[in-house]
Amino acid sequence: MVTKIVTATNVINVFIADPLSEDGIFPLRQETELNLNVIIETGLTPEQLISKIEDVHVLLVRSQTKVTREIIAAAKNLKLIGRAGVGVDNIDLAAATEHGVIVVNAPDGNTNSAAEHTIAMMTSLARHIPQAYNALKNGVWDRKSYVGVELKNKTLGVVGFGRIGTEVAYRAKGQRMNVIAYDPFLTEERAKELGITKGTVDEVVQAADFITVHTPLLPETRNLINKDKFAIMKDDVRIINCARGGIIDEDDLYDAIVEGKVAGAALDVFVEEPATSHKLLTLPQVIATPHLGASTIEAQESVAVDVSNDIIKFFKTGTVTNPVNMPSIPKELLAQVEPFFELAEKLGTFLSQVTTEPIKEINISYAGEVANYDVRPLTSNNLKGLLQKNHGDHVNDVNARYLSERIGIKINEHKTTTAKGFTNLITVEVKTENEAHTVAGTLLNGLGARIVKVENYVVDVIPQGHLLYIKNTDKPGAIGRVATKLAEKDINIATMQVGRDQVGGTAIMMLTIDNDVTVEDLNYVAQLENIDDVKAITL
Repeated sequence: MVTKIVTATNVINVFIADPLSEDGIFPLRQETELNLNVIIETGLTPEQLISKIEDVHVLLVRSQTKVTREIIAAAKNLKLIGRAGVGVDNIDLAAATEHGVIVVNAPDGNTNSAAEHTIAMMTSLARHIPQAYNALKNGVWDRKSYVGVELKNKTLGVVGFGRIGTEVAYRAKGQRMNVIAYDPFLTEERAKELGITKGTVDEVVQAADFITVHTPLLPETRNLINKDKFAIMKDDVRIINCARGGIIDEDDLYDAIVEGKVAGAALDVFVEEPATSHKLLTLPQVIATPHLGASTIEAQESVAVDVSNDIIKFFKTGTVTNPVNMPSIPKELLAQVEPFFELAEKLGTFLSQVTTEPIKEINISYAGEVANYDVRPLTSNNLKGLLQKNHGDHVNDVNARYLSERIGIKINEHKTTTAKGFTNLITVEVKTENEAHTVAGTLLNGLGARIVKVENYVVDVIPQGHLLYIKNTDKPGAIGRVATKLAEKDINIATMQVGRDQVGGTAIMMLTIDNDVTVEDLNYVAQLENIDDVKAITL
């Protein structure tokens, strides 16, 4: 079924570029609150896809379509890329982030399928099942050539102990194997809880009789298992890769098998696919499948359902469950930090309107209870507020940090449990070549967000609407003269906050007014005696 792309403003065009099961996209079909227009066109060339994607809001792919920088740039209205699966190496994440496009995947949907396939490959490798079957099918009854090894009491080394690696370990334990695993986030406590041993990459590959890899393909993990690692492995070790081609150096693996160091390898993935003529396939010690780790009916449906639900969630709530290129925090922690989103953004917006020079550095301090949370989303919201004045709506939660770093802003985060009389306090300081400005805010129980400090002055201002920020000398009559001037311009003052550092010193006024003011109005007030600066702030 093919649906045409619609350009109406209330329509959300969802373009599916790779084959997905109808059951998997059923959530999109049955959604009634959103006006979703589902377009299915698979097998397109990059040029064909580029020609069709300008008015697309969501691009949904599996592994076949390569979502390049050119495709992302051509999609002028693109908000979200969904990957029905775990790996996103077919998506240019840097380009997506730069353009403010959220990338989501389905990390849970194929976990069971990939873990089962890994165990099946390991068992087949240990018992020479594919080779024996092939011989028998060709009329050869040969038992002596295919004597295998048992899994019981062997050590399985798991490099990468995320969802799939953990599930593989569970199953290996069921085979009464010993398990040693490496993962940068694996703790000793978690390892003990699972009944496994935690080790470094070197310790894992040195101890293992079978080695399986389950890391993502990153610059840090590319060719992670190479000739140096093969050199410290046991003789007759067996290698399994059902994760991503490129984690294991294929040339070094080939040499290690030919030299007799490695007894065999089971591969579901390759650097270049299809890999029908790969030299590893010429070795009788190698068994392989054509990237079947996630190829079960259940997994293909599950990953599509997960991504479809994330698409719906994004357009209803603005949040997603499985973001790849923005901070992802557990639901229960998100509920704690979410009330601070608007406050963090408003503090950034405020500073963007009082700073007159390019910002070189930003220091964000989280104090009190909020310091116990994952504050990365709050920093992104603050940076979004800071940059939108000059960069427009192009800045969002996804690309705010990227754009800040690209234009040379140094970002520093600080946490402290001391909040100076507040339960929570967020303080933001920006520095330029010649200026420094500070604003702080909090959430008051039952009363919402408040700006409680501007520079060194204590205030209590609701961060919304139109404000006048006035710097003046602390002299009698200053407040009255400002009020009179504004009244002459028919500008009504809703609230007023004042602060000073000392009697007769510098002071500020923070006025909430009912409407925006013109440059002429600002100049009219700025001419008053003892008034040093007047700025209009819109929050």
